[in-house]
Amino acid sequence: MEKIKMTTPLVEMDGDEMTRVIWQMIKDELICPFVDLKSEYYDLGLECRNKTNDQVTVDSAEATKKYGVAVKCATITPNAARMTEYKLKEMWKSPNGTIRAILDGTVFRAPILVKGVEPYVKNWVKPITIARHAYGDVYKGAEIKIPGPGRVELVYTAEDGTETRELVHDFESAGIVQGMHNLAPSIESFARSCFNFAIDTKQDLWFATKDTISKKYDHTFKDIFQEIYDNEYKAKFEELGLEYFYTLIDDAVARVIRSNGGYIWACKNYDGDVMSDMLATAYGSLSMMTSVLVSPKGVYEYEAAHGTVQRHYYKHLKGEETSTNSIATIFAWTGALRKRGELDQLPELSAFADKLEKACIDTVESGKMTKDLALITTLKDVTPLNTEGFIQAVRETLEASL
Repeated sequence: MEKIKMTTPLVEMDGDEMTRVIWQMIKDELICPFVDLKSEYYDLGLECRNKTNDQVTVDSAEATKKYGVAVKCATITPNAARMTEYKLKEMWKSPNGTIRAILDGTVFRAPILVKGVEPYVKNWVKPITIARHAYGDVYKGAEIKIPGPGRVELVYTAEDGTETRELVHDFESAGIVQGMHNLAPSIESFARSCFNFAIDTKQDLWFATKDTISKKYDHTFKDIFQEIYDNEYKAKFEELGLEYFYTLIDDAVARVIRSNGGYIWACKNYDGDVMSDMLATAYGSLSMMTSVLVSPKGVYEYEAAHGTVQRHYYKHLKGEETSTNSIATIFAWTGALRKRGELDQLPELSAFADKLEKACIDTVESGKMTKDLALITTLKDVTPLNTEGFIQAVRETLEASL
């Protein structure tokens, strides 16, 4: 068959360890034989980030702003052990954090559902998408260990020198204190990204904080969301038959557990961090979750929600067989190709992405899967496959469908 043509490149961000190995396999076996791939390539492997003083990460984010769609491989965020292992100049920041800050984006994570990998919450028959604000709060917190008695205050000094003070606590003993912040423009971008994604995917949107306790901090999130919804999105939501509502985070948790799924749950930074992992596990597997970063200006960056699979990579380097689940990384590629097709009005490219995703699901549901799924599936007589074997099985299923 003739390869599917592309008109605009997508930004390709290569990564680290086992996911880097899988990345090349996916391109060789599942993308390039069928698509005349156009991509602007950036190597975000740790060696290249170190060599370029992390400029390559900045360049990839700027290219994403230019072209509108990117696909990213999992990358290492170095710790002290990685500093030694890779002989790094410094402990480089998370590439995801750098990209999020430049794109001003919100992270949307959703599980990939297949028969035989059953959610632990039995009534979750449709995926729940977590929308995580990606700036501020505890991740930008300033912390102090309090050695003994004393007073801690929040102090705001305006440009004209006037001060506003708020007592945090009069300490009578040792303790700890943390100051955290957020920015109105970032919260506004978060809100618009959530509303746009809800319209894009035709899903209801829930938002939850703890404004009854945090009457200024969390309440500001609530107010900004409501104002933007009322002024910019309410009419479109009503036209599409979509619902937006706000509730307390504890009420949202109760509603989520009782629900059937099929909506977007917007969370502040820490809540989204925790809840996305909870949902991934509760739906059956951490390796079966998609992740897309969406900016309020309509820029999309797709990736797998998991890490670089370090343990499998070390086995791979020794020449030992691995059975690494590549589905989330494949879905990062399909998400990017589908969006590129939508933006460039190339329905055959979007249709190919749909068929590749279906080939992954059909392959698993036929009983062919990697070991992580074979250990938890309810299907009988399954065939555990190694890393290469699973990708080859998906290709065979895909070719049959084409």
